[in-house]
Amino acid sequence: MDPKTGQLEGLSFEFNLCEAVATWEQVRNSTTILTREFIDALPNGWEDYAWRRINKGVLLNRCENKTLCLEKLSLVLPKTPPYVPKQFDRCAVIGNSGDLIQTKFGKEIDDYDVVIRENGAPIENYTEFVGKKGSFRLLNRGSAKALDKVIELDETRKEVLIIKTTIHDIMNKMIQEVPINNPVYLMLGASFGSAAKGTGLKALEFALSICESVDMYGFTVDPGYKEWTRYFSESRQGHTPLHGRAYYQMMECLGLVKIHSPMRADPSRVVHSVPSHSTITAARIASEKLLRI
Repeated sequence: MDPKTGQLEGLSFEFNLCEAVATWEQVRNSTTILTREFIDALPNGWEDYAWRRINKGVLLNRCENKTLCLEKLSLVLPKTPPYVPKQFDRCAVIGNSGDLIQTKFGKEIDDYDVVIRENGAPIENYTEFVGKKGSFRLLNRGSAKALDKVIELDETRKEVLIIKTTIHDIMNKMIQEVPINNPVYLMLGASFGSAAKGTGLKALEFALSICESVDMYGFTVDPGYKEWTRYFSESRQGHTPLHGRAYYQMMECLGLVKIHSPMRADPSRVVHSVPSHSTITAARIASEKLLRI
């Protein structure tokens, strides 16, 4: 059931393939980390955009005092992009769904060059299922306000923390006083309209902006679900997961990701009929032409 509308989710969904191809190809060739370079390059970037990335930024009078805005962003605002497209080879994005504890994916996950996790998902006590490697962690607002707890989830204390919302004074204080030595950045994300919702999609977006190939674990939702399951806690209400699952399957068919799931009849199934990079590029060009008509 959709928690916002109270209506049951459908079992079939329609997506605009032209829009999806064009958007994701752009993501694969862009940075998804907010930088000062990006803000400075925007027409009126500080007045029209920067304050939106600061909690209660509306009180800053559209960054009339640029120095104050810069001070609030300084701890999470690199001058230039810290990562570039296809900087890493094989990457795994680990979701939080309950099916992760049905298969011991741990060693398989640790073999990736980069492992991206989400919010407050624990590693300790679950390593045989979710691995122990942590390279990046995408955070929503709630998790970002507990940065001091989040850094303890990775025993190496080396995870790069990426906040998908705004910077908050509480976060700045923790970064300085705890102190938090992990790199902390703000996500500069694309708009996906009717795509999947939540931190999972943003984690995939980040992965596709820095990785040659992206594999997904822990994104499965059973047909006929009633609650959103997590591998480390009680079930709870969530955001229209069947819609998200359909969108991720579309992404797999476009050759953007590979989904690993114990819920499939053949969990090790490989989608062979995916388009090549050259085909995707040609499709992007054609899609952009169609979208302009």
